[in-house]
Amino acid sequence: MSTAASPRPRIDAAQRRARLGHRHRLAASAKAATAEEAADALLGLHATDAATVHLSVRARLADPDPAALDRALYEDRTLVRMLCMRRTLFAVSTTLAPVVAGAAAVAVAAKERRDLTKWITEGLPDWDARRLAEVEARTLAALEARGEATAADLAADVPELRTTIVSFPGKSYEATVAVSSRILRTLAAEGRIRRGRPRGGWTSSSFRWTPGTVFACPDAPDPAEARTQLARHWLASYGPATADDLKWWTGWTLTDTRRAAAAAGAVDVDLAEGPGLALPDDLSPVPEPAPWAALLPALDPTAMGWKSRDWYLDPDHVRPLFDRSGNIGPTVWWNGHIVGGWAQRAEGDIVWRLLTDVGQEATEAVRLEAERLREWIGGVRVTPRFRTPLERELSA
Repeated sequence: MSTAASPRPRIDAAQRRARLGHRHRLAASAKAATAEEAADALLGLHATDAATVHLSVRARLADPDPAALDRALYEDRTLVRMLCMRRTLFAVSTTLAPVVAGAAAVAVAAKERRDLTKWITEGLPDWDARRLAEVEARTLAALEARGEATAADLAADVPELRTTIVSFPGKSYEATVAVSSRILRTLAAEGRIRRGRPRGGWTSSSFRWTPGTVFACPDAPDPAEARTQLARHWLASYGPATADDLKWWTGWTLTDTRRAAAAAGAVDVDLAEGPGLALPDDLSPVPEPAPWAALLPALDPTAMGWKSRDWYLDPDHVRPLFDRSGNIGPTVWWNGHIVGGWAQRAEGDIVWRLLTDVGQEATEAVRLEAERLREWIGGVRVTPRFRTPLERELSA
């Protein structure tokens, strides 16, 4: 006598939003104690826009001390900026850095090296791989001698860094690029130099460079094992989710994604959008957190954490909240939903707009969050690197 196969566990959108509130440290009862704890909850802080790193941590700390992240990045060095998943810059804790290096950053660095060599040798006929290596060696020596330097400082010591290449000649997006920017980016991707304290405040991306970094790519786990570990960490923070979500977030091939998820012990579940993956100990319902509101910055890891977003973002709200390249702007959250957007005006006021009618309780909670954010930011002015329609309208 045959028996029917057991149905796959079903995890609905409400349960996914409950997990998000707890695990992404956004619910009041789940706030992090340190910047490192906040970063680990998300597996890394999106760092393409320097301001995002600070604002993402602020939203998740029980006591959002403005100096806490500076200490972690530049004094204790317990957070390191790495070019990793999706060839995107993240600030990752030194605890997870070896896993992220093995799972993503080493491969990204290898591609950066290939692309740099091709770009240099095709754009500068009198340069070859040997000359590039010689310029890099002198750059590293100059940085070692200085201890800390900007790209301009290093170009004063190594004049070849001032050499420029015209990229995409004749195109509407033609640009003249100094070789220093690509060389320093590649050296950083390889872990040979690191981004230090920026010139200016915490919104600045004009970094000083320092020798070495706090992780070493050769010490990273075997790539397959690192991918397994990262998949397990990701499912613990972002799951249940689809295989496409994991593939998109990591930038892996579909084959590597499936192998890593299987090795991590992921089990099949049903989600509203179809088949999904979860860790075997994450199938039972989790309690709903108390109602919570959050104002998250542009490119926040939670807002950008999944490829399929309908369970927390109304598709009708994509156009005002995203730019044409798919970068999300500042968002207003209520109980695991994106319900609006916010911006800062020139005089410093935080302004926001709800795109969904969420009622009086939510509206008041958002208002209080906006006041707290305004007080925390103080006299700093924050303009997202990637402007979105709603952010532009609100900030005008």
